[in-house]
Amino acid sequence: MNRILIAEDNPHIVDFLSTGLKAHGYSILVARDGQQASLLAHSDNFDLMLLDLGLPGKDGLAVLQELRGQGDSLSVIVLTARDGVDDTVTVLESGADDYVTKPFRFEELLARIKVQMRGLHGQQKLQSETVLRVGDLSLNLITRQAIISGRTVELSAREFVLAEVLLRHPMHVMSKEQLLNRVWGYDYDPGSNVIEVYIRHLRQKFGNGYIETIRGMGYRLRGQKKA
Repeated sequence: MNRILIAEDNPHIVDFLSTGLKAHGYSILVARDGQQASLLAHSDNFDLMLLDLGLPGKDGLAVLQELRGQGDSLSVIVLTARDGVDDTVTVLESGADDYVTKPFRFEELLARIKVQMRGLHGQQKLQSETVLRVGDLSLNLITRQAIISGRTVELSAREFVLAEVLLRHPMHVMSKEQLLNRVWGYDYDPGSNVIEVYIRHLRQKFGNGYIETIRGMGYRLRGQKKA
């Protein structure tokens, strides 16, 4: 089982990450300040660290620079609210393997984690990792194309991510809260009707019958149109 160190002091984000990563089979440990992050990164056997730059005590950049200065090759994905070009360059030049700007979607972060994990075990790239197929529906995660019964359908960026979540969980009932969490990230409005709006968009593009509404529970994707 791959082990991930989460260096983050925001309890809401920690809960968001812990819940999602455990559900995908990762073992996690949390460091809530920079000093603890440094100690754990050096003293335990982790496969990857998710590192917030705004840690109390010792900031994430100092943790990263110390880690690399001591020759530690632990994979590090930086989590940051700073999205300027200079900030990005500084993070990468300091030795980060990747970075994600806040607010972020769990599915995007998970994909970046998987890229780093693949690097640990060789650079295999199987088609099953880049194309999702469920019955008549398929999504190419590289070209960002959707194909429904042989026809190519153009999806917006958010429509594509919603479709990806549904295709990753075929025939499973996904609640509105689960979809909001996975597509819009941890900083979403639970009272929003945005899910209903985007489900309607997907139904218009896929055709009726692929996405079922399960009253009082959520939505379920079928691989074929419902007869």
